[in-house]
Order: sequence, then C-alpha cells, then structure tokens
Amino acid sequence: MLRPILLDTCAALWLTDGAISEAASGAIAEAEAAGLAIAVSPITAWEIGMLVSKGRITLSREPVAWFDALLGAGVELAPMAPHILVASSFLPGGALRDPADRVLAATARAMNYRLMTRDERLLDYATAGHLAAIAC
Repeated sequence: MLRPILLDTCAALWLTDGAISEAASGAIAEAEAAGLAIAVSPITAWEIGMLVSKGRITLSREPVAWFDALLGAGVELAPMAPHILVASSFLPGGALRDPADRVLAATARAMNYRLMTRDERLLDYATAGHLAAIAC
C-alpha cells in the first residue's frame, strides 16, 4: 500500500544533496505522483542544528534557512503533537534509544508514514514489523 513518506534527518540531507538511492528517489516520485506527502519532522530541525553546532556537518546556509528551503521545496512539516511525543515513550520493541529516532518512529506510526532512512536501527525496527521504512 502506497503511503506518505517521512524523511529522517539523513534522508533530508541526502535528498537536498542528490545523494539518495535510485530506489528511494523512485519511491519519492511515486508518492508525489499519487499526491502523497513527503514530510519532515520538526525534530529534524533540532538535529540539523545540533549537527552543525558540533561541527559534524557543514551546510551552505544557516540551519534555519536550510530547513526553511527544504519546506519551500515542497516537503511538508509533519506534526509533532503531544500525543506523538508521548507515544515515543511507549514504542513497542524497545530497540530505539535515541530520542530523535523515537520521535521519528512515533510520528511514522501515528501518521501512517513510511520512514525513509539509512539508520540501521530504524531499518531493523521496521523489519521487526513496528513501522514501514524505505532504505535510502
């Protein structure tokens, strides 16, 4: 079943750099053709800020401007409502420890998104049947 896509932080970075896999690019094109959302969580804005502040990545613009440009390119902002944040505390399986990964997983589950990621823990979580994922 075709569903909207939620980009994790790396997928959002790689999408803007053109570095996602051909299969992931095809999944995005297929979702867009079906009128389905390509979304990013507000937690990605925080992660981008953290990565830049720690010198782990360099962007061509300030993190807020980078994030705004991502949204301006047609990527939608996924909700980060209290029920999603609470749900991130009660995920099944217990394999996810990173708080941002937990928020992404809870968002994908609550909003029926397919999570696009290269994160092995999130892909394993999907393989265990806890969410739908697309490797990028």
